[in-house]
Amino acid sequence: MWQAQVFTLYPEVFPGPLSKGLYGKALSKKLWNLNIVNIRDAAEDKHKTVDDTPYGGGSGMLLKPDVLAKSLDQNEIKGGRIIYLSPRGKKFDQNYARELSDEKSISLICGHFEGVDERVLATRNIEEISIGDYVLSGGETAAFVVIDSVLRLLPGILGNENSKVDESFENGLLEYPQYTKPQIWEEKAVPEVLLSGDHSKIKDWRLSQSEAITRVRRPDLWEKYKKN
Repeated sequence: MWQAQVFTLYPEVFPGPLSKGLYGKALSKKLWNLNIVNIRDAAEDKHKTVDDTPYGGGSGMLLKPDVLAKSLDQNEIKGGRIIYLSPRGKKFDQNYARELSDEKSISLICGHFEGVDERVLATRNIEEISIGDYVLSGGETAAFVVIDSVLRLLPGILGNENSKVDESFENGLLEYPQYTKPQIWEEKAVPEVLLSGDHSKIKDWRLSQSEAITRVRRPDLWEKYKKN
């Protein structure tokens, strides 16, 4: 059973959307497990202090190394990967999600303030990943993104396992346009090829559409696709 463990200052945020729909059903069926750790529980002073000012000056506060390290050590999962959700980390993508889906467990650290003391990252073998080039107020949102993207790759989570095959990024391309009933809506008709019943032509059409969309919207992906 795949397990996600989340270290956070806001445990009440979870499981949030992960308790709904297919993920929620899979959680209740124990197809995966979610463990939430309140970092503040590891603080030993009466005020449960988790942050302090950075040496050398600067704005903001940092998560204290003694508190975070204690929290990590008390909840260590042998052999599990520990990940700090950080804007300076390696870019998280579909390949990374597939890699994490092969693990038995991952632990995600949700940062706040200006980040965490560097010594914790160095001494606890923590890898850093980023979900994009922008700044969030905390790592909880990023944790949802990572867990969501991994869960859908696990066996038995999705109702239709084949739905994963043709999605964006799975073959290096963005997904082709999709249509459903009614056949004509606001004077716009579904492309005739999708009504033909010719699966070979439909497959070719979908590929050409994916290529065209990727070339225009994500030239970076298109260049990678052409090289493969």
